[in-house]
Amino acid sequence: MKDTMPIYLQIHDQIRTEIEAGKWQVGDRLPSERELAERFGVSRMTLRQAIQTLADEGVLERKIGSGTYVAKQKVQEWMTGTTSFTDIIQSQGKVPSSKVIAYFVTQPSSSEQEKLQLTGHDKILRMERIRYADDIPICFEVTSIPYSLIKNYNKAEITQSFYHVLGEKGHHEIGTSNQTISAMIAAEKIAEYLEMKKGEAILKVRQVSYFKDGIPFEYVRSQYVGSRFEFYLQK
Repeated sequence: MKDTMPIYLQIHDQIRTEIEAGKWQVGDRLPSERELAERFGVSRMTLRQAIQTLADEGVLERKIGSGTYVAKQKVQEWMTGTTSFTDIIQSQGKVPSSKVIAYFVTQPSSSEQEKLQLTGHDKILRMERIRYADDIPICFEVTSIPYSLIKNYNKAEITQSFYHVLGEKGHHEIGTSNQTISAMIAAEKIAEYLEMKKGEAILKVRQVSYFKDGIPFEYVRSQYVGSRFEFYLQK
């Protein structure tokens, strides 16, 4: 497992810092990918990965044929209660499964530090997975977890039964979660992972989960196939 921050996350942090400092305002168009790639001395593929990560987090908005803009703030629907993907799928009589795409220990990006209340000296486990119900892909998920919380657990425990391990072995009580939901168009890589057409609708969900004592333990960015999953809110 790697213990250094990938270049695209370093670029992600720099661009986000500049936005927060006011270099670009809400609605401003960023320089082209070519210009930014030249500025940072990286390939356009690496630059595009940083931009896409910021778009997934809701910081940037990509408009086909127009460019990349600093995103406007969106209306948020707060949802309480925290349930694992596995429990949700099993409750509907389906069989959950996952395919791990990436799994490594690294330094947290600025957004991961903010969401998980960490410092740059802390480390996180970052994993990317495709989640299935009855072998049908439902979502692509990027999960960040404080490494200090899970350093004594093995990969299988974390990828297959994380919430149960936290409760049974870690003696933690799962509390609430904050979720932000928005709609977007599936990028080519995500469409391939989820066996859907490029350009189809997906639901983008950003979730921070907390223990009952208020300490955050998980930051998840998920992209759900719009035609295969829906959220139900009860007030």
